[in-house]
Amino acid sequence: MKNKLYLLLALCLFGFAGCRSAKSPSGAASDRAAVSQVLADQAACWSRGDLECYMQGYWQSDSLLFVGSRGLTYGWQQTLANYKKGYPDASAMGKLNFKLKELRQLSPETMLVVGKWHLAREAAKGDLEGYFSVIFRKFPEGWKIIADHSS
Repeated sequence: MKNKLYLLLALCLFGFAGCRSAKSPSGAASDRAAVSQVLADQAACWSRGDLECYMQGYWQSDSLLFVGSRGLTYGWQQTLANYKKGYPDASAMGKLNFKLKELRQLSPETMLVVGKWHLAREAAKGDLEGYFSVIFRKFPEGWKIIADHSS
């Protein structure tokens, strides 16, 4: 009986390891590239002063979670409204740059990205910068941010 238990345990562990490594290294690299491209597209949209374009990188759901200096915000529409209030025009928005520090695939469908953001703005407004962590989920239409924590 003990041998059967060990065999069952070994098969379960082997099966789990096989599932975790089922994604090819090139698939993981492709996912990292796709997520990086979403962020590059967002930075370009922001720098053009186009918030609606910027928001295309986010999951369009009431369950989207944004955590910022004012606390928690739920929902795509409310997140867009907050951005419009905080950045009413292109001069307030400035030019956005992301420096990605870590991209960690949590599962075939989810990825954690940690990085630094920097807004270059006119001297009168002053530059802004901070750190962020975002969780991406892979949807049929591509990778989207489902949770954002920016400081």
